[in-house]
Amino acid sequence: MDCLTKLEAFLRDNKVPFQVQHHPVAYTAQELAASEHIPGRLVAKSVVAFVDGRMVMLVLPGPRKVDFAKAEALFAAKEVRLAREAEFAATFPDCDVGAMPPFGNMYGLPVYVDKSLAADDKIVFPAGTHTDTISMRYADFANLAQPTVVDFGHGVP
Repeated sequence: MDCLTKLEAFLRDNKVPFQVQHHPVAYTAQELAASEHIPGRLVAKSVVAFVDGRMVMLVLPGPRKVDFAKAEALFAAKEVRLAREAEFAATFPDCDVGAMPPFGNMYGLPVYVDKSLAADDKIVFPAGTHTDTISMRYADFANLAQPTVVDFGHGVP
């Protein structure tokens, strides 16, 4: 089952309203925002990282970046680093590399959300491809993903 089909079933099973959008190929959060004609801050960008060797999903608004010093302090970790594609691709076998949805919990990963993303009512995110997105209420996402909301990003909120 592909990622989009799996996500749609998961959201329907949980009675969560959502919309699927199809758009031209977009590889970055900012390209996705431009394609969807929405502010970049509404795009939930999923970043896979290692915290002292443990794989986690960090989710933040499209324009923000992970502040690794903040993340190391937050996690009381010696090292927080981005995962290389080769290190995480097998964790998301039904997704195009780099188009993972923010539901790390569906793939056995803990999910951490930057507090600036939690401030918006709606989020838009890749649905496993570089041409499909899902938009839904942040509150519904939070209820299903059960993320830990923390402050690890920097840049424009």
